[in-house]
Amino acid sequence: MQMTDIIARKRDGGELSREEIQFFIEGYTRGSIPDYQASALLMAIVWRGMTRRETLDLTLAMMHSGETLDLSSISGVKADKHSTGGVGDKTSLALLPMVAAQGVHMAKMSGRGLGHTGGTIDKLESFPGFSCALSDEAFLSQVQRVGFAIAGQTADLDPADKKLYALRDVTGTVSSIPLIVSSIMSKKLAAGADVIVLDVKCGDGAFMKTESDARTLAGEMVEIGKLAGRRTVACITGMDQPLGRAVGNALEVKEAMALLRGDFGGDLLELCLTLGSCILTESGAAASDGEARLKLERGIADGSALAKLAEFVAAQGGDARAVYDASLLPSAPVTVPVPSPADGYVSAIAAERSGLVSMHLGGGRATKDSEIDLSVGFVLNKKSGDAVKKGESLAIVHARDAESAARAARDLADCFSFSDARPELKPIIRDIIR
Repeated sequence: MQMTDIIARKRDGGELSREEIQFFIEGYTRGSIPDYQASALLMAIVWRGMTRRETLDLTLAMMHSGETLDLSSISGVKADKHSTGGVGDKTSLALLPMVAAQGVHMAKMSGRGLGHTGGTIDKLESFPGFSCALSDEAFLSQVQRVGFAIAGQTADLDPADKKLYALRDVTGTVSSIPLIVSSIMSKKLAAGADVIVLDVKCGDGAFMKTESDARTLAGEMVEIGKLAGRRTVACITGMDQPLGRAVGNALEVKEAMALLRGDFGGDLLELCLTLGSCILTESGAAASDGEARLKLERGIADGSALAKLAEFVAAQGGDARAVYDASLLPSAPVTVPVPSPADGYVSAIAAERSGLVSMHLGGGRATKDSEIDLSVGFVLNKKSGDAVKKGESLAIVHARDAESAARAARDLADCFSFSDARPELKPIIRDIIR
């Protein structure tokens, strides 16, 4: 079998066989197929696409390119959650303890962020002493004992995706539905969960800018999950403005804790309840979405979800006191308000641009080697649809010095748009694909 023949077949619109796809993934993973040939095939896939059968074969080949996680030692149904990413997305920090408090085991592999804020692991490191460096044995034991664990993805799990994603990032081949699906689903399948719930975001701050594109991606991932024998659900959710109010690592942790205390609602709570309901129903822990929602709300009201977060933090070496005392988390030395330039209603907040404000403050990574300042970011006082008076605070910037704070305040103010009439807002949950 020759790589040149495989490239030519896809270039000409042909369908690759399972054996050809396996040959490519195995060869590229072990280094016998060079980057330039892999790049040529990726670009051919971008232009010619893949059938669902090809996408499934590519996903499974990537999944089996390294180790897979065996969760059979954990009792009951095991679930996992994935988000396609957005601005202020701290959902996992609140969702996993909410679900685990209802008896469903959550086994999640996560990563660090590249862009406007850190990833879930970066945010969790706001807890002093916290570590996501768990061995497979420690990970499995904690999921069984505590109800959930979050660990960094090991180098042996889906190595094909790591190599291919890095190549796609520098060859203009990221925007391909089959390649996106295989990248996400190969990691989720390799992580071993029985139930996979996907949060597929759309809008200005999301990778998929339109609801139509998000629906296409969500539908393909659900079908691939089902064909691979996993119970898979996708929620299409809005990302036209930052999720919740906080953007920045420690600030987002504080907001998630406020939600678990019952002090915070809005779009973040609605998203957590919707995703959590899908997990509980697919896992058999609730007979309906309505019953699941009541259970999750009860877990917040009785304090069991917050207690589960504290148990999780302690299990991974963190200072669990910070769950009940947010002053123990990193705090920026400078805070400045962002005054509104006009009366009226907030009609929009440019999500992607506001995320870059956080990154420029130091809350995200411009490159993989960038160091994150866990304390910086901003907290919105006003969101789309809110009335505002001129001079009233739109947000509070948290910064390491006065100069960066002033610059961020100006940039963040430019992210707001205003109208004389209250705008009509779309719901955070656009659709659920089961």
